[in-house]
Amino acid sequence: MSELDAYDLQIFEAILTAETFNRTIKLNGNDLSPVHRALLGTNGSSIEIKRPVIISEGAIERVLGIPKARDRLKGNPFVRYEEFGQRLSITALEPAARWFVQVGGRSFANANPTLACLMEEMGIDSVLYAEARKKNPPVEDSRSYLDAKMASVLKEDELMKAALDLLIVSAPDEIEQALVDLVCTPHQKEVIAKIKTAVQHREYLRDHRIYELGKLLFVGPPGTGKTSLALALSHELHMPVLEVRLSMITSQYLGETSKNIDRVFQFAKKMAPCLLFIDEFDFVAKSRITDDHGAMKRAVNMLLKNIDRISLVRDRVLLIAATNHPQLLDEAAWRRFDDVIEFPLPNEQVREEILANLLSRFECECNPKDLAAKTEGFSGADLRIMVKEGLLTALSHETAHIGRDDMEEGIALIRNRNILRSG
Repeated sequence: MSELDAYDLQIFEAILTAETFNRTIKLNGNDLSPVHRALLGTNGSSIEIKRPVIISEGAIERVLGIPKARDRLKGNPFVRYEEFGQRLSITALEPAARWFVQVGGRSFANANPTLACLMEEMGIDSVLYAEARKKNPPVEDSRSYLDAKMASVLKEDELMKAALDLLIVSAPDEIEQALVDLVCTPHQKEVIAKIKTAVQHREYLRDHRIYELGKLLFVGPPGTGKTSLALALSHELHMPVLEVRLSMITSQYLGETSKNIDRVFQFAKKMAPCLLFIDEFDFVAKSRITDDHGAMKRAVNMLLKNIDRISLVRDRVLLIAATNHPQLLDEAAWRRFDDVIEFPLPNEQVREEILANLLSRFECECNPKDLAAKTEGFSGADLRIMVKEGLLTALSHETAHIGRDDMEEGIALIRNRNILRSG
């Protein structure tokens, strides 16, 4: 029996997935890949999907870019075509599933939770449902799900719109940063492990009233990875990130500022589970010390009170604040946090690890160890810009191979930037 080509396999997989999903009530939206969610006409805004789902020739062309699906599978004994709605369906489910594996579909099933569920129950070797689930992001990670949840919160309470105006909200599947791409210090790794354990055992901790977890303060110079780690945690924990910059609260908000800060925390609780990220946290200290405006002082006090009241265990909100200027924070700010995580400028060994990671994606004759020795004082962000500049220099010479001279251009750029920055 000859194998089908890749296009025919994709079409047959889609039809088989729809038939299996309709017949297996225990399956939900998280048992569909993002592509099959689109093919089956679900918008990804809910885990629960109304049955029956259908596959049409039009959907296959629109989502997969494959025209004339009917003609491609014409004569296949397992495929039925209905003129009404151009619907495609399966005539006999289990025989069709076995045939699909025999003609080259096993690798497709290994990444398709719906088909993996069916084939595991059928006893087809090496197709595992749990493994297929891991290969697909949950519905809750999608922008569609996040938008639907935000719309529900705003419909319930229009005052939350004021909080949303102060936030940048991102879904986990929109975040490019991942923990595997970061070079973390031992303490950072320890805190990450602690947070993951707390999330995993949240109900046990809540039942035993252990609430003081999940309020982190990131401190360190610009470019050392504070924001990158916060975003990577959002991706790792499958939590949307709600980012607020306190400096956005300018004089135009005075009079409403305290209420809006309160609403930001209320909004986070309604959006839970989520990660609330407060950048430029030293704005609190500056306002406490230098601002004589009573409204702003009340706003800062409201912020500190809300930090006291929020909890990862009770509210399912992970709070992370970041500052480039920890020396400005007073004791009242410091004691709000369970853990303070330092983000130092990378030493030579860490710079070598970062550079090895960055350069692994490109053709490059440069030695990460040699580059690390030349880049004393460079932050992780500096190193990324340096490599980017080296690549652009190489591309300007009509090659994607980064040479030593190309990388020297990047090093020179960062040194000049640092000179200008230091005045």
